[in-house]
Amino acid sequence: MIATGSMTDPYIPLEKKLEMTKKSLEVIYKYGFGVTVITKSNTILRDLKLYKKINERSKVVIQMTLTTYDEKLCKILEPNVSTTKERFEALQVFKEHNIPTVVWMSPILPNINDSLENIKGILDYCIKAEVKGIICFGIGLTLREGNREYYYKKLDEHFPGLKNQYIRKYGNDYEIGSPNSKKLMDYVIKTCKQHNIMINPNEIFLYLSEFPSEYDQLKLF
Repeated sequence: MIATGSMTDPYIPLEKKLEMTKKSLEVIYKYGFGVTVITKSNTILRDLKLYKKINERSKVVIQMTLTTYDEKLCKILEPNVSTTKERFEALQVFKEHNIPTVVWMSPILPNINDSLENIKGILDYCIKAEVKGIICFGIGLTLREGNREYYYKKLDEHFPGLKNQYIRKYGNDYEIGSPNSKKLMDYVIKTCKQHNIMINPNEIFLYLSEFPSEYDQLKLF
């Protein structure tokens, strides 16, 4: 299995022109590898035919980040990517073509999108799209030096007064957990179990990395 998207989205806007990800998928298909990608862009649908071909020969898992059910808020938090609804619609397309999907539900920002209403909306999308798993390490985010200053600047722009609340509560902490973390995580875990969706990160990572043994056997003969 070849994975991409952890550090840089493989479907950044420039990909429409350069087609580097598309060319990489062609090489992956040629040599019989499997692939998993993490993205926030419905541009991935451009390469649907390639993903279908790879999935028929080996294995594909599409990973999509969903954090903000409200479309207006999504455009504030993630202004340069597909909206959550557009990403959900992409997940639906992959479901229709029997290509498995996984959702990353992070980060969730304290006092911004850490509400039960938001979490329910995202989970509803996941259930409808029949995702295999949801990766969530808790309800919150992490802030490194440099990231923190940028994040606080954006808080001042879009949520006046919230920066001071963060400073009082978290100081220079790296891990910024939501006050609602336990209640919301309990709800996420309960809902995933009810709908047979993987929620244990280790289980999901194992699923993402496992190359189907039947394909290895086919290559031996």
